[in-house]
Amino acid sequence: MEQYIITIDGGTTNTRCILWDNRRNRVGEERREVGVRNTAIDGNNERLKQAVKECLECLTRDNGVGWDRIHRIIASGMITSDVGLVVVPHLTAPAGLAELAEATVAIQMPEICPIPIYFIPGIKNFSQDVTFDNFEAMDIMRGEEVESIPIIEKYHNGSPMILVLPGSHNKFVAVDENRKMTGCLTSISGELLASITNDTIIAKSVGKRFLDAVNYDREWLLLGYRNAKKTGLGRACFSARILYLFKDSRVEKIQNYILGAALAGDITAIMNSSAVRADRQTVAVVCGKNPLKQALMDIMECEGMFSRVFSYEPEEGMSTSALGAYMIAEKSKII
Repeated sequence: MEQYIITIDGGTTNTRCILWDNRRNRVGEERREVGVRNTAIDGNNERLKQAVKECLECLTRDNGVGWDRIHRIIASGMITSDVGLVVVPHLTAPAGLAELAEATVAIQMPEICPIPIYFIPGIKNFSQDVTFDNFEAMDIMRGEEVESIPIIEKYHNGSPMILVLPGSHNKFVAVDENRKMTGCLTSISGELLASITNDTIIAKSVGKRFLDAVNYDREWLLLGYRNAKKTGLGRACFSARILYLFKDSRVEKIQNYILGAALAGDITAIMNSSAVRADRQTVAVVCGKNPLKQALMDIMECEGMFSRVFSYEPEEGMSTSALGAYMIAEKSKII
């Protein structure tokens, strides 16, 4: 009788569960707009538990799969944090597929489902005490380490890598020549962009809208990036209003400019932070959706920061995080 697994990806605002067969084929998916944000607001994780329970029950019922045919359930992301389902301590970098597989832990949660759930830990940059001297080198990730596994598998050729995972929190993951994640760097440039777009004097200049991929303009993007690099984000943003009033009042041009300005701090961080290390021998792989992905690639190529810059394109309909969880399960021999 064919066996199945279920991967659970628990994030800040959403929870997604995917049913897989034993040949890496995606059979079904359920998601709920509930995440660890709800736990933080409510002060308990009951809504998150209920969301996971509903997803699992729908997947098994709607696909005619009994619990006796679910070989494993594997969870990753913020669901393993103090505002998730259970707290699983971070691994310390360097860590890769083997270390994540070895650290995966099974927890019985009968209030959710009748079989154990295997939880994959996140990764932190180091284990010593954080001080004023070393705090900038510290960073953490929960979920991105799982998302990184398929990307490393596809692109790693023996050279160090930087994986760029854009979002409201842009994440940069360093990978060494041995396929180990040696650290990560996080910025809140996505949140800053949202605030600039909606809650500042620049809102009118960008039409209170984010840049759409069809309106991407490399020249205006790099103009914003270079001005922020030179004069700082605050001044560069006000200069967007000057451009709007006296140069070009097309909001899509100013949207490009502001996106470039918002990303300047990320590039400065990669070049100077001790959280990750990269040089011109390093390969960069940029994930995510356009226009953010294209913007990051254009800025990195313009700066000549890396030996090569690749764009990661997942298979259509495929969740990179879920695939990474599946690969970790394979490595840990729990499938």
